[in-house]
Amino acid sequence: MPVKVVDATVSSFDRIFEKFRSDAPNNKFNLILFLADKDPSTSLSWCPDCIRAEPVIYKKLDALAEDVALLRAYVGDRPTWRNPQHPWRVDSTFKLTGVPTLVHWDWENDSIRARLGDHEAHLEHKIDALVSTK
Repeated sequence: MPVKVVDATVSSFDRIFEKFRSDAPNNKFNLILFLADKDPSTSLSWCPDCIRAEPVIYKKLDALAEDVALLRAYVGDRPTWRNPQHPWRVDSTFKLTGVPTLVHWDWENDSIRARLGDHEAHLEHKIDALVSTK
């Protein structure tokens, strides 16, 4: 099954996240991937961990036979992300400390079921474990 991907920025996240949540019961897995923005001049992420993790995450998700929804949430450029008051750093639900962060969203409890942080989001066995959490 193809992965259903939708992108959001800090400014569009609330609206897109509401739709993601309302569609969640239709999917086997609902994942949120918090990523660094791409530099417009190079089209490359400013975040080396994101560069390393993204292809591994996409490969693992593409291999799943079930319906997967992936919300890619872009945190902004490096100065925006470094701000201690970044909305997702201070958000009581997400409490981000690094990017990339891959979150398995539990639609039944409207909460995070499991997460992988920046230093583990590229590890295939960790991704496998994340999507197998119940």
